[in-house]
Amino acid sequence: MFDREKWKKKIRALLTLDSHPGHISMGFAVGVFISFTPFFGIHTPLAIAAAFLLRINKVTCLTGAWVNTPFTVVPVLMASYQLGEHILGRQPEKIVLKDLTLSYAIELLESHGVPLLIGTSIFGFAAALVSYAGIYYLIVRFRRKDETLNCLTEEMEQIGEELE
Repeated sequence: MFDREKWKKKIRALLTLDSHPGHISMGFAVGVFISFTPFFGIHTPLAIAAAFLLRINKVTCLTGAWVNTPFTVVPVLMASYQLGEHILGRQPEKIVLKDLTLSYAIELLESHGVPLLIGTSIFGFAAALVSYAGIYYLIVRFRRKDETLNCLTEEMEQIGEELE
């Protein structure tokens, strides 16, 4: 089920992309921010649109958009809602999921949408900052092990390749 070698190859391919570490990291960070938004079902189109509009790395932006998985989405949404209500100075209401119909989901979004957007934006921004720093560090550290990649990275950092 979990092929470790396959994942190693995919991660290596991302870390060795022929681009500035900041460019790669920025793409991933924007994708992570998008993954925290409550716009489920359109994270991928949002990531593609953001990658083109912001002219960032498309592969890493898509990868980052898939960070918030079905296993983590409920705790993230609940914490985001509570944070949003706290920022608005209100007491969070208890949310009871009666059913999973579209009409009920729309009703919940209408009543709890603003605090949810505030909370997910704050958590998403924090996660994007952490992921940018972490990915940048991993790329530079990984590239130092390979002489060719290390020279390329040092040159990019000295020249300050534009993050178009």
